[in-house]
This record gives sequence, structure tokens and C-alpha cells, in this order.
Amino acid sequence: MMYFRVRNLVQLLVLVASLGLLSACDGASDLNKPPVPLGDFALGLNIVVPETAQTVPISRQVTPEQWKTSMTKAMADRFGRYEGIKLYNFGISIDGYELAPPGVPIIASPRSALIITVNIWDDASQKLLNPGGKRFALVEGISGESFIGSGWTQNKQQQMDKMSYKAALAVQNYLLDHPEWFGLPPKGTKVEGPAVPTPRATRPIGRPAATN
Repeated sequence: MMYFRVRNLVQLLVLVASLGLLSACDGASDLNKPPVPLGDFALGLNIVVPETAQTVPISRQVTPEQWKTSMTKAMADRFGRYEGIKLYNFGISIDGYELAPPGVPIIASPRSALIITVNIWDDASQKLLNPGGKRFALVEGISGESFIGSGWTQNKQQQMDKMSYKAALAVQNYLLDHPEWFGLPPKGTKVEGPAVPTPRATRPIGRPAATN
């Protein structure tokens, strides 16, 4: 059973890298702007589990600890900006990755890809908001640096960090599709009048804003 699960995940990873599924812009490009509204959201636990990540033979290799550091920082940089009145916890499994090595420019240049599964808890109620988790399959977008292949223009740390920030942005967009989780009207509901800001969450003593 485990063999088939892993084999299929690796096949998905190859497909993602080749087809460009969920290709998006640089995930850190908007961090210098005010965060998009997320109601009563404040970041609680920020847990990244990279130990079971699968990869493909052609990928540049990195350690689970490197993935944990990179993804934890990307999530903290994006979600640690919120000052709502309730804490929400993230559990992120890094399921698979491919960090593109140097290839034949344009003709056969590999692209970096990342597959993660995200679980989100309401800390106060200890309720899992998305039972079964949400899987994201992402691939690096086309830019001046990646057009000929990021394996030529970026080292593996840069590739990993870029994919981590891209994943954090994908998680944010997923949360925006479920505003009711954060005390906001459901998506598509017409709201009259300006939004009222919420006070900052009071964190339990000794609990940091984000921890791995």
C-alpha cells in the first residue's frame, strides 16, 4: 500500500513540473504591502513536517531540516503580520519536491515543483477547519531568471525559498476562499459599510507567534 502511495506521489510531482500546474508569481512580491483582510486571524502554531517528502532522481537534494526552516520562515513572514483576536494553527506536510538542476536551456530545462498538504486548526475550539487537509501542487513560474531554467540562475537554497514563499501565498489564497473561518461573511456575501478592525489576539504566556 505504501509503495503505491509513494509511487503515485512521485508521478504527480513529475506531472506538476512538466505541465506547470498552479504556476504563480513570486510568493514574496506582495509582502511589502499591507496584508489582505483575514478577519480575526492571528498566527498560532506554525508546524512544518518535511521528513516524509518524496523527490525525483534528477532533483537537487536538500535535507528535511532545510525544508523545515525555509517553509516555517515563509509562513511566519506572510501570516505573522496579522493581529486578530483569535489564534489559528498551521500543520504543513511537505509531500514532494523537485529542485531543478541545470538542464538544456529552453529545450529541456527542468522546473522546480513542490507538493504540500495543509491542515488548519481553530486554536480556541481545537477544531480542524479543513478535515483531510488541502493539497497544493505548485511549480515555479516563468520569469527572467527561470526562463532558461532556474537550475542555471539560482542555487538550491534560492529555489527552495522561492517555492516556500509561493506555497505560503497559495495557502493565503485558500484562506481567502473561506472567510467564514475567521469571523467574516461567507465569500460572495455583500457587506454594507466599512470593515471594522479587530483588536490583536492575546497569546498564552510563553507561546510565540510562530514556532516550528
